[in-house]
Amino acid sequence: MDHKKIAREVLNAIGGQENVSAAAHCATRLRLVLQDESIVNQAALDNMDVVKGTFSTGGQFQIILGSGTVNEVYKYLAEMSGQTEMSTSDVKDVASKKLNPIQRFVKMLSDIFVPIIPAIVAGGLLMGINNILTAPDLFIEGKSLVDANPEMADLAALINTFANAAFVFLPILIGFSATKRFGGNPFLGATLGMLMVHPDLLNGYGYGAALLKNEVPVWNIFGLEIEKVGYQGTVLPVLAASFILAKIETSLRKVVPSSLDNLLTPLLSIFITGVLTFTLVGPLTRSAGNLLTDGIVWLYDTTGVIGGIIFGLLYAPIVITGMHHSFIAVETQLLADVVKTGGSFIFVIAAMSNIAQGAATLAVLKTTKNAKIKGTASAAGISALLGITEPAMFGVNLKLRYPFIGAIIGSAVGSGFVTIFKVKATALGAAGIPGIISIRPDTIISYVIGMVIAFTVAFTVTIVLAKRDEKKAVKRSSGQAA
Repeated sequence: MDHKKIAREVLNAIGGQENVSAAAHCATRLRLVLQDESIVNQAALDNMDVVKGTFSTGGQFQIILGSGTVNEVYKYLAEMSGQTEMSTSDVKDVASKKLNPIQRFVKMLSDIFVPIIPAIVAGGLLMGINNILTAPDLFIEGKSLVDANPEMADLAALINTFANAAFVFLPILIGFSATKRFGGNPFLGATLGMLMVHPDLLNGYGYGAALLKNEVPVWNIFGLEIEKVGYQGTVLPVLAASFILAKIETSLRKVVPSSLDNLLTPLLSIFITGVLTFTLVGPLTRSAGNLLTDGIVWLYDTTGVIGGIIFGLLYAPIVITGMHHSFIAVETQLLADVVKTGGSFIFVIAAMSNIAQGAATLAVLKTTKNAKIKGTASAAGISALLGITEPAMFGVNLKLRYPFIGAIIGSAVGSGFVTIFKVKATALGAAGIPGIISIRPDTIISYVIGMVIAFTVAFTVTIVLAKRDEKKAVKRSSGQAA
């Protein structure tokens, strides 16, 4: 394979050297920031055997080449376009300047929550294992595994402790990540998070009950009463507090003499932010977060199957815009408050969409005669079933259009079914077949049936649309021949 030739062909197709503002690569894709994406020769890229697909998101034009190939092509592309070696985060920074305010807000949420997803996934999956051990009637009628095997009780308790840690101390994770994103010292952000879940404070989960009994402890400072309440499992309060902390810190560093900076700036930043958090920011954002969670749960419970169908129909188009990254913050709140919410329905809808995308791609594999598309569809279809849809969606379904229609119809029907049975996830993870372990034990069977429905409908509709598309193509060719 002539990587230098491929790099030259790609560079010509994307508009030449002067159209490249920044370039990097990840494991499988070239990540490019272009001056003008409208001048890209998409047909030329599609006709290249090495190109598995292209898509544009978050201000980046991405070309899927595959592992092993992408790094070699990038080396020559960077040289030809005069770009210095850049990381994907560098390219993200350049790309963010092209985004509108809404896109920047979504990207900000993504930057904050994506790094902490592994901790939430680990905690959630452990919670799922605990549920499997303690849920009655799952394997034994009238009993849980722990009831039938008392020697497993401490194991379940141990797993439950491990599972709760990430959610109980969630403000520490978010404080670190958010403060770093807002330009402050992440360790001060973590300290702020620790302050918000300090054991001397009333546990945030028990705040409602204490409020009803008028037993909320307070600090009485010169006549001002400040509630001594923690913020375990919350999202909005620590996000707002982290933003304030970062801005106070950066402002202080501009005015505090360098000789006193290391002493005064951390002290004043934590003290001022802490006071604001417990007196104003925390109570307001806690209420806002509760309203948001209650509103989402109410919307899900009220709209029922119709809401599930609409969300399932729109999920993939939302992914195209990149707006789905904003769901991470909402899901984190739903999972943190799992006792009230029962878990996240968003994860389940995402899984139905991913399964449907995979099914549509595999239907293309069955019907197409194009060798290149077959090669892409085989791997991309399986990948989508496992929860990674980019190759399927951007490399096959959107390119051919009719598979994407089949996929969103399958997603809508599958989502409607799982909504009827109130299927919810107690963890984040791979939204697809592996997501079974993330699902609440009493709804696992409904989740599996939903995946089968989404797959079957998407596959069938795509086959039908493929035949119709083929007939249209034959008519067009016969008409041109006449």
